[in-house]
Amino acid sequence: MEFNEYQTLAARTAIFKKDDKESKLALLGLGLGGEAGEVVDKIKKLLYYDESSLTEESRKALLTELGDALWYITQLAAEFDSSLEEIAQMNIKKLEDRASRGVVTKGEGDNR
Repeated sequence: MEFNEYQTLAARTAIFKKDDKESKLALLGLGLGGEAGEVVDKIKKLLYYDESSLTEESRKALLTELGDALWYITQLAAEFDSSLEEIAQMNIKKLEDRASRGVVTKGEGDNR
């Protein structure tokens, strides 16, 4: 599946109680934070409670949470009149720039 197809399909499930931009941004931002927390929690449990034993069940649970995070990212992109395609392209450009300057894994802030 391509990014644009996912974004179109995911948009069909975006139903908001409040339709104003501020409410949507709050809901989507907080939702993304919550889903990121669930991803982190799955990794914590994998590393500390499951003795780093990745089972098909734990793999699927983690991927499900990543999918939920992707949904929130997709809806946030739409709220900013953007697409996952545009965001992916911008990110690759940024990463390539960092790599060309040797700062891929070091440095602080947005503009390393």
